[in-house]
Amino acid sequence: MVENLPVRNDLRGARPYGAPVHDVPVCLNVNENSYDVPPVVVEALQKNLGEQLQHLNRYPDREFTRLRELLSQYLSTVLQKQGNGKLTQIPPEWIWAANGSNEVLSHIVQAFAGPGRTGLGFEPSYSMHPLITTSTGATWIEASRNDDFTLDVDTAVSAVREHKPDVTFICTPNNPTGCSTRLQVVEAVLEVTAGIVIVDEAYAEFARPGFQTALVLLPDNPRLVVSRTMSKAFAFAGARVGYAVAHPDFIDVLRLVRLPYHLSRLTQVAACAALEHTPALLENVERLVESRNTMSQALTELGYSVVPSDSNFLMFGNVTDPQAMFEALLARGVLVRNNGIPGHLRVNAGTDFETTEFIRAITDVTRTHPHLQGQA
Repeated sequence: MVENLPVRNDLRGARPYGAPVHDVPVCLNVNENSYDVPPVVVEALQKNLGEQLQHLNRYPDREFTRLRELLSQYLSTVLQKQGNGKLTQIPPEWIWAANGSNEVLSHIVQAFAGPGRTGLGFEPSYSMHPLITTSTGATWIEASRNDDFTLDVDTAVSAVREHKPDVTFICTPNNPTGCSTRLQVVEAVLEVTAGIVIVDEAYAEFARPGFQTALVLLPDNPRLVVSRTMSKAFAFAGARVGYAVAHPDFIDVLRLVRLPYHLSRLTQVAACAALEHTPALLENVERLVESRNTMSQALTELGYSVVPSDSNFLMFGNVTDPQAMFEALLARGVLVRNNGIPGHLRVNAGTDFETTEFIRAITDVTRTHPHLQGQA
């Protein structure tokens, strides 16, 4: 019993992060990439990892030099697609990596938050942001988004001016809503805060044309950090590789809080093998975007409201009882996510089979349970 242990007072009554787990044919609840790692990447992983097994008696490169170099190369292609034409290269020394973007965020918050400090986010947003913040002893401040889940300059600046947070989170594309935030909002927040700003771009590869990455703001903003991941577009969630980009001085601070040799030799080798086959891994991004669009059209035709999405998932509304809808879909072999947002559920894009099965299930639920659709 936790009550019998000398646990920190701020952890008493807290709940750990976790999504429901059910053994069903169609799992569309945790925003994974639904496609398997391509065979060519599997072969490279087997070869490269096998070559390293005899060297596991040695600590890994604590500066993950090769991984930094390959991430730098990849980010050049990101800037070509989602940049402003001015910034074309991210130097390797501007890059940090860790075991998933959650650990990246944890390093950042450990360094810049902590007891007596505050973190602020615009909710609904990624539920790990407050958990990571409060785990350091910092106080979490919940600011609001607009009624349509977007975030504009006035709303963001007003909250930051009022609360003066040490750390401000902006998740774009936002999880769980899927909508993006314009760069003007990030710039405005940077102008009015003395703290750092974390832009979480975990889903940026799935964004529609016109999305601009906050990477372009880095040269003039030493208090900005952009967090990204290989879990989503790269179909590498099981490997746990995330990274962040910031000024070298910012990156240097993170060395003060990371555990020694935090990124294992096997993790580094696996991530490098994946990045050396970036085109093969990213082939399925467009397929998932097509699935997202197909789902959006089907949900709209069924009478549900769909939040415009730049991610690999959709949040849809006009659900009178989200938990009952969740259970009705589960009974039909489809697992989605109830994030606790009134009148809404979230579903991530899947394979062609998963997409077809979800549309079949939601169509059947809408027909057989008409009371579950409408304004709550």
